Amino acid sequence: MITSIGNLTFSGVMQVAYIVPDLKKAMADYTANLKMGPWFVSERFAGTEKIYRGTPTDVNMTIAMTYANQMNIELIQQINDVPSVYRDISDKRGFGFHHWGVATYAFNDDLANYRARGYDVAFSTMLRGARLAYLDTTADLPGMVELIEMNGDRETMFQTMYAATLSWDGKDPVRPRQ
Repeated sequence: MITSIGNLTFSGVMQVAYIVPDLKKAMADYTANLKMGPWFVSERFAGTEKIYRGTPTDVNMTIAMTYANQMNIELIQQINDVPSVYRDISDKRGFGFHHWGVATYAFNDDLANYRARGYDVAFSTMLRGARLAYLDTTADLPGMVELIEMNGDRETMFQTMYAATLSWDGKDPVRPRQ
C-alpha cells in the first residue's frame, strides 16, 4: 500500500540518516552549506523496548530531522557511551552515512523478508506506537536499513516536518520535535 499526503509518499526509501559527533554543528553546517531546514530536534530519543543485537540497551541519542525535497534527512548523535548500531559504524569507519529509512505498512512481512535473506536485526525499538528495526545490511550495502512502521501518528509527524520545509524562510532553523 502506498499512502500519499500532499506530494509526500510513505513507501520505500524515504530517509537517509547520518551519524555525527556534534549535532548542533552538523545542523549549522547543513543549513549553511545545503540550505536545509528547519531542523526538528528530539533531545533524547524516547524509544521503549530498545534491543541491541538481542540484548536490552540504554542507548541514548539526540536526533534532528528535516527534508531535502521529498527525502527525510536525519542526523544522529549518540550521547552515551554504550555499544550500539551507531557505534558499530562510527568505530569501523567514522562518522557519516549510517542508514536508509524504509517506510512500511507491512512491518512483519518486510522484517521477515530481510531476515530470510540473512540480515540480522541489529537494533529495534518502539516509538509512538510503531516499531523501528535496523537490519544489518553492511555486508552487502554501505549502511544499514531501518524499517519504519508507518501509522497515522507517524504520517502526521513526517508530514508536519515536510510542510515546514516547503514554507521555510531561513528563520528559526532549529525547532523541538513535537
